[in-house]
Amino acid sequence: MSLSPAERYALSRQQRRQPRLADFVAGQRFDLDPFQLAACGALDEGRSVLVAAPTGAGKTIIAEFAVFLAMQEQGAKVFYTTPIKALSNQKYQEFVDTWGAESVGLLTGDTNVNSGARIVVMTTEVLRNMLYADSPLLDRLAYVVMDEVHYLADRFRGAVWEEVIIHLPEAVRLVSLSATVSNAEEFGDWLQAVRGDTDVIVSEERPVPLEQHVIVKSKMLDLFDSSGQAATNRVNPELKQLARAGGRSISGRSTRGQRGGDRGRYHRDARAGNGRADRPEIVAMLQGKNLLPAIVFIFSRVGCDQAVRQVLRSGIRLTESAERSEIRQIVESRARMLRDEDLAVLGYWEWLEGLERGVAAHHAGMLPAFKEIVEELFQLKLLKVVFATETLALGVNMPARSVVLEKLEKFNGEARVPITPGEYTQLTGRAGRRGIDVEGHSVIQWVDGLDPEAVAALASRRSYPLNSSFRPTYNMAVNLIDQFGRERTRQILELSFAQFQADRAVVDLARTLRKQEESMAGFEQAMRCHLGDFGEYAALRRRIGEIERQSSKGNPTHAQRDRMQRELTSARKAMRAHPCHGCAERESHARWAERWWRLKTEHEQLSRQIRTRTGQVAKRFDRVTEVLESLGYLDRDASGALVSTSSGRILKRIYGERDLLVAECLRRGLWDGLDEAGIAAMAASLVYEPRRDDSNVEYRLPRGRFREAFERTTDTWAVLDDIERDHRLSGSEVPSPALASAMHAWARGTSLGTVLADTELAAGDFVRLSKQVVDLLDQVSIVADAELGATARSAIDAVRRGVVAYGAPA
Repeated sequence: MSLSPAERYALSRQQRRQPRLADFVAGQRFDLDPFQLAACGALDEGRSVLVAAPTGAGKTIIAEFAVFLAMQEQGAKVFYTTPIKALSNQKYQEFVDTWGAESVGLLTGDTNVNSGARIVVMTTEVLRNMLYADSPLLDRLAYVVMDEVHYLADRFRGAVWEEVIIHLPEAVRLVSLSATVSNAEEFGDWLQAVRGDTDVIVSEERPVPLEQHVIVKSKMLDLFDSSGQAATNRVNPELKQLARAGGRSISGRSTRGQRGGDRGRYHRDARAGNGRADRPEIVAMLQGKNLLPAIVFIFSRVGCDQAVRQVLRSGIRLTESAERSEIRQIVESRARMLRDEDLAVLGYWEWLEGLERGVAAHHAGMLPAFKEIVEELFQLKLLKVVFATETLALGVNMPARSVVLEKLEKFNGEARVPITPGEYTQLTGRAGRRGIDVEGHSVIQWVDGLDPEAVAALASRRSYPLNSSFRPTYNMAVNLIDQFGRERTRQILELSFAQFQADRAVVDLARTLRKQEESMAGFEQAMRCHLGDFGEYAALRRRIGEIERQSSKGNPTHAQRDRMQRELTSARKAMRAHPCHGCAERESHARWAERWWRLKTEHEQLSRQIRTRTGQVAKRFDRVTEVLESLGYLDRDASGALVSTSSGRILKRIYGERDLLVAECLRRGLWDGLDEAGIAAMAASLVYEPRRDDSNVEYRLPRGRFREAFERTTDTWAVLDDIERDHRLSGSEVPSPALASAMHAWARGTSLGTVLADTELAAGDFVRLSKQVVDLLDQVSIVADAELGATARSAIDAVRRGVVAYGAPA
């Protein structure tokens, strides 16, 4: 068989590359699954990949292979992006362990470690900013890993993922790792359109099978029928019976013939609610069934902390003496930099007691350093039970033997809503440790009104749709216009996944529109009358019906009644005079005419929907540019093209929800004269998002220059809000000074205990707010004039102290 020169080259290239994958596979602890081999093979052939697989399936191995490939190529770089800083910190440490500290960097906005390394871990926003700034760090970039790429659907931050995907240099290969989404092929088609060769690899298989259970009282029942006689995924009949009985049959049966102590326990359960066991009992049950370590998801920070206290009060101890010594040693080594006075405020001693007994909480209200210690101890198998909020499901490597869900609903900020199939999959994906467990276990706790069929449906649907949240921002618009010009920018925005999905939806809607038109044509034929235009006659009948309905509503005035009566008389006269009124098949024609009118109304609504969808991203961009031009951030050059002004070049470097307000305040000099504490307090007012019940509350403001500056800032916000709404944009919420005094006091050196007491904030919330303040101050320090820029840099040092400076970024 003779080969062409091109075919011989392709074959030799493949043969050269095969040893790379073989070498990589040989170094792994496990044999690679088919989906992993397929994805790595595509990367080895120079293609991008989208990998959608369940949590814990081993998607990270594809990312590690991309790093491996980059390190085999002379001088090539790989960027690993994550949605959260905690995950960035974790991946950074993993790569340091594998490749050495000299080869790995970390960029998370407020941390810059070895940024010129060949492997750099970063948050997605950092890479977006690098692309807009045309950073020299992009030189020789060969691969970008986008971990948790389904975060693209996040309504606050999701647009950043699309910006990165669109703007990455064409030669960069993209490794997109996603949870199992139902429209992975659609997302892959978009990636193919904007990035070129992209393989879509979807796996529904978990490497460790998942067994599903429901805890009712002191009994754990299988969710699905395990008799072997029923169809697959049929709900356990015993659970159905319990649902009909409200959980009472288990409780009644569990008490017969038992000793008084057990009966007492039953009565305590009964007080907790029908069929519901308390937390210490659940922990004891899991321990008895060898289902530890476990993660118990409670959708409440307070609930997580309460659960730890309840377990400790029960006297449960899950660790051996040697484990307790190791735990104390690790914790003391990690926490030695914290001040004694801060340890007391943070509840360190109670927290340590829980750790030593194998129990801990994990939620966003905790100090980031404490959360990291919990993660480390859990990975070392020293912690046995962690009570966590759903934030733990976001990529942090903490697999367990079992996962318990206390409830199947959570508070979304406005109301209690059922968790989605995607959330259920993410949460239960933690169950089952590859190479350790034969199977993982998902455990639902019984609650009154639980519907086993609904739980089974939730557990059986392993995917959810990935929908774009992309929308042009002011910062994005200035950056893109500066880089590409307005027309090219509009074309780029048409490449967004948002427009891709809208266009696909338009195709489907247009198909429906054509079917409606065919049906309408059939209805027209059926209502055709040999005596005249029946559509005209039907319109008169409809008009009569409308007038009659109007006259029966409310209490019309005498003049209104007279007018409607005249219209009614005229319409009835015209109807009786119409030729079709004398048709023998008039009522048959009328029924077809009514169907035609209803379908016509639907047709018009669908047509309007199509018109609003077409070009929707570019339309928003046009409104954004109109605002920027009206405010002087964009201007026209001699040829009439839009270009950024000096003010626009400031806006280019301001990222965040309040980019335009920050730029406008800097341009107007509203913050000039603020001291370090004042500018820190102002930053806190701009980044803090108050709860809904915090509105219209009077807050104590820092004295001095801050009050006047904040008042002028809110005045400017009001002006901008009016301008935005005039241009059919949604506007934004007024800045909140709720935490201005706390940040002002912290920047002036006030103790942590005093600040937390004044704000009622959890330590983790305060640290997170402080890091957001530092991030904004860093941006201000770069673009502000010399005096304010110097003040902002000093304010960063004033804020970044104590627990804020301690440990890795949150």
